[in-house]
Amino acid sequence: MIPENAEDDLVAVDDVAGVCAVSTAEVDATAATCDSLVAFKFGGSSLLGAERMLHAASLVRPAAQRMQVVVVVSAMKGITDRLLGIAQALSEGKSQRARSEAEAILRAHLDVLNDLSLDPDEQDRVARDLSSLGRDLLHEASVPKHSAAAPAAAELFDRLASYGERFSVRLFAAALEHSGVAAVPVSSSEFVVTCDTFRDAKPHLEQTRQRGRHVLIPLLADAVVPVVTGFIGATPDGRITTLGRNSSDFSGAIIAHVVDADELVIWTDVDGIYTANPNESAQAQLLHDLSYEDAQALALSGAKVLHPHVLPLAEETEMTVWVRNTFKPQARGTRIGPSGTQHSSDSLARVQA
Repeated sequence: MIPENAEDDLVAVDDVAGVCAVSTAEVDATAATCDSLVAFKFGGSSLLGAERMLHAASLVRPAAQRMQVVVVVSAMKGITDRLLGIAQALSEGKSQRARSEAEAILRAHLDVLNDLSLDPDEQDRVARDLSSLGRDLLHEASVPKHSAAAPAAAELFDRLASYGERFSVRLFAAALEHSGVAAVPVSSSEFVVTCDTFRDAKPHLEQTRQRGRHVLIPLLADAVVPVVTGFIGATPDGRITTLGRNSSDFSGAIIAHVVDADELVIWTDVDGIYTANPNESAQAQLLHDLSYEDAQALALSGAKVLHPHVLPLAEETEMTVWVRNTFKPQARGTRIGPSGTQHSSDSLARVQA
């Protein structure tokens, strides 16, 4: 991760794949970093379709060759809104519309699977997994109107909204496997324990950490990349919850906290954090380095790049947070860390820059 005004430090970039070509000297320089652990979080725009999933997988691969990696994924862009549309249709008694949309969402994910061009056996396995999940979604989309209109409506909304990440995690794990990275999908509802405030649940961090380490650490020890659903958790009695809209970055921070990650990289569709919205202000400038305090002030003031709960969690363990552009991996992005700390060339910068 190199400043834009320090191009001499850039490693070579493969223009075709968008993956960095790391020199022998750089491999030697990073050899001592194999005990490092990094969490990657990919947003919905980074995963929209097979081509983007394979590109995101190409960003994970060089890191996974040199350190332990856990990945947190969002639903593909637009899918959560469509799932909530199903819930709305059910509340209005439009069951046929709800079922048709559920079928269309399943087909959309099966189409992405086909475009991944997996080996036939792997293709069949993932297709069965997606189809089984799709049957569950179709069952949810058949809930009678009186159930959807009852006090349990919020609980139904969360169950429906969770399917986007649950589809996505299976596809991205398959994309990683296709790219030569050992990976398994993991549902965060297995260990992210929350209250029962459906649609805006709060995590119980200590319980989540204990359960999460039991699930994730053995996978990491076996050099397997856990691909974890963002956005969702579960009550202590197992009912699925969501952490609120646009909370998948917070999920990334929670998972990074669970595994004691050294760094959290939030891969998105912007170059980093700006002084203002670059789409609205010609004077907006990219901020290369921020303290936790400064970044939190920006988040609380309405900056849309980071969820405001990310930074307090990162600060507890002085975890470095990066905001980087999936589609411009050669760009440095924004680095957030302890105030006054100089984050000189870190291993992930050399692997991914």
